[in-house]
Amino acid sequence: MGKVTGFLDFPSRHPDRADVAERVAHWGEFTGSLPDEEWALQGARCMDCGIPFCHQGCPVNNIVPDWNDLVYRDRWREAIEVLHSTNNFPEFTGRICPAPCEEACTLNIIDDPVTIKSIECAIIDRAWAEGWVKPDIAQLKTGRTVAIIGSGPAGLACAQQLARVGHDVTVFEKNSKAGGLLRYGIPDFKMEKHQIDRRIEQMEAEGVVFRTDCLVGHDIVAQEVVQAFDALVLAGGSERPRNLTVPGRELDGIHFAMDFLTQQNRRNSGELTLPDEKILATGKHVVVIGGGDTGSDCIGTSWRQKAKSVTQFEILSKPPRKEDKGTTWPEWPLKMRTSSSQEEGGDRDWSVATEAFSGDNGKVRALHGVRLTPRLERIEGTEFEIDADLVLLAMGFVHPVREGMLEQLGVDLDRSGNVAADTEAYRTSIDKVFTAGDMRRGQSLVVWAIREGRQCARSVDNFLMGVSTLPR
Repeated sequence: MGKVTGFLDFPSRHPDRADVAERVAHWGEFTGSLPDEEWALQGARCMDCGIPFCHQGCPVNNIVPDWNDLVYRDRWREAIEVLHSTNNFPEFTGRICPAPCEEACTLNIIDDPVTIKSIECAIIDRAWAEGWVKPDIAQLKTGRTVAIIGSGPAGLACAQQLARVGHDVTVFEKNSKAGGLLRYGIPDFKMEKHQIDRRIEQMEAEGVVFRTDCLVGHDIVAQEVVQAFDALVLAGGSERPRNLTVPGRELDGIHFAMDFLTQQNRRNSGELTLPDEKILATGKHVVVIGGGDTGSDCIGTSWRQKAKSVTQFEILSKPPRKEDKGTTWPEWPLKMRTSSSQEEGGDRDWSVATEAFSGDNGKVRALHGVRLTPRLERIEGTEFEIDADLVLLAMGFVHPVREGMLEQLGVDLDRSGNVAADTEAYRTSIDKVFTAGDMRRGQSLVVWAIREGRQCARSVDNFLMGVSTLPR
């Protein structure tokens, strides 16, 4: 590395965030940047550790030490080339990835890892600003056609890789705009949607065709797509939400989190496809059930809608403030984490199970809960009631939607209800049909989706051509 003692000489520093009162007044991103000279110091902290565990921590195998060193040396143009060599969309991961690379960083042994995620975001933002991100158009066309169903990160990564080696790629998307849950599930304050729009423009210039407002299995029979293309990739995500079957679940005001988040994103984008029932937190006591990222997004969205109060419940025990480095590093640790949305206010509580809802005139008014032991056993005498005008179920997703496309194809499923395929060939039980992302692995991270999309693209290319130059 250019500065072998950088990790000793320079403290870690992250870009500042806008104050809470300022940022909850709008829907835009609120994280700033740093001067180039400060980014150079942050890159210099990468410590030439010999075994870069960040590689193991990153699902797309980002070559982290190399682009850290290039940023330190003020060679930003080369840094984006290295970053793009493993990751099609670093502006996505640089904003919404939980950064397992930083947990795996050798410096994290002392709780002060290299600010990898922030540097990644700075590199790609600089590349867009400088005009370095351009279409990579294939010089030769293969004449082979590929259909990709779903335009989330797995579908987009797969489509871009296949287009760049000359295949004719068509992406089918059920919504009116491409991006999947990147567009409709991730709040704008975490990632503004122009980040997706300019990637779509780049991919269209590279030859990718997007067919939006087309739900395969409903608007078009799935088998027709199979017959019309030389290969088909299923990348429709894992969209069946986990439900909560307790008394009172039928009351108005109890919604799946993704319905709530999607409505607000459509509202922000000006799409006129909202259902008659508008899900709004304005002036309400909001209860979010589920302590993960989706639940956190509900908190930030509720405050921006001017909720009266927000409470988040998690069924599991409260995690420790600090992990045991000796037993977890460089693996992903269980520890107390506080998101930017959770910083904005509200109450968080753990070891809570919801037993029932009650209300009046058909509308929810209260949640009835009970406290649990670490083994999820009910503790008698701990029953309680809390005001709840809007309840958002953010308990994750169980498997892909089976009705329609998957049923029509008759594709094999694994024990969890996901489309069955391995991580070598990504081939399903149906000839010339492949799958990648959450539809194959279940609910996961955007960075895993990009990895699977890239690897699936190589497998499809090899299937079509007998050989592939795409990276794995």
